[in-house]
Amino acid sequence: MLSFSPLNRHPSPSLSPPPPPPKPSLCSLCPLHHSLPSKHAAADFCLRRRRPFRVRAVDAHQLLDYESKLAAAHFQSSQHLKIAIIGFGNFGQFLATTLVSQGHTVLAHSRSDHSQTAKTLGVSFFSDPHDLCEEHPEVILLCTSIISTQRVLSSLPLHRFKRSTLFVDVLSVKEFPRDLLLDLLPPDFDLICSHPMFGPQSARHSWSGRFFVYEKVRIGNEKPKISRCEKFLNVFAREGCKMVEMSCAEHDKHAAGSQFITHTVGRVLQMLSLESTPINTKGYEKFLDLVENTAGDSFHLYYGLFMYNKSALEMVERLDLAFDALRNELFSRLHNVVRDQLFENNAAKVQNSQDGCTGRLLKWSLQPGNGAALPSSSSLTLR
Repeated sequence: MLSFSPLNRHPSPSLSPPPPPPKPSLCSLCPLHHSLPSKHAAADFCLRRRRPFRVRAVDAHQLLDYESKLAAAHFQSSQHLKIAIIGFGNFGQFLATTLVSQGHTVLAHSRSDHSQTAKTLGVSFFSDPHDLCEEHPEVILLCTSIISTQRVLSSLPLHRFKRSTLFVDVLSVKEFPRDLLLDLLPPDFDLICSHPMFGPQSARHSWSGRFFVYEKVRIGNEKPKISRCEKFLNVFAREGCKMVEMSCAEHDKHAAGSQFITHTVGRVLQMLSLESTPINTKGYEKFLDLVENTAGDSFHLYYGLFMYNKSALEMVERLDLAFDALRNELFSRLHNVVRDQLFENNAAKVQNSQDGCTGRLLKWSLQPGNGAALPSSSSLTLR
């Protein structure tokens, strides 16, 4: 039998893993460590011998410049909004022009086909509201007519918008759309009721100095929602508008005495077919401008101002009473003038009649053979 004992002269090694090799010291990494007295001195010597840091790539600084450009681009993009205009008529196109010029992404939807106009303005037009929802707009800008607002809102797939969507209406009356939007919109939607007190005719050159009235009806407490609200209001502030925060009820009360009465007077003057003359006064020219401004708006707008502002009917009644009072004052003065003239003429006629009778009586008394006639005082004097 073979024996393997000669092959096992040494005892079998232990099963534990071998110890790790020692970590190289800083002195071992330095080629001159054998000439240094200690490891600390070797470390100091290696650090002194190390060359200073230099940028050897020519375009290395462009990386930092590129990052700054990215940061600036991100800041600019963070100031821009994706706004969908519902109702792309004259006023919607008017607002879209400024929104695009400020760099905002503008979408549009309308019952009529305005795709060519939208393309000219740099706006993406969607004939189907479902396709519009897939773009996930941050702000919905309601620019419909007053009388069609409820129908348009009912046709929108509100459930397909993001829960954090901001709805903004720009109707000329405020209490009606406020109540309607609060009733139809989900509670997670933010809401601003606003009214730009200008239009395509009155502000065709600039918005500067024009009033923008608004009420933050419902804005969430989250920082992104507050920031989005401020970004939208800044659209008008940066154009020079006078920003006026006012309740919807107070707005309608003031608007009935300003906007509605302006449209009423303008339409009355339009029915008179006023024309320019070679001797226009400044006041008359303002009347002509008023007719031009109101004639550019549809009758639907004027009817909406009357129908959906409860203060408008009172203003119509006051206007009717004021016109009657003015007419009565004119006619009363005319009546007095005619009456005076009438009575003065009657007194003159009576006096003339009396003078005629006296003359005829005197002439009859001077006739010969009339013994009953007394001699006149003149004849007695002559004798």
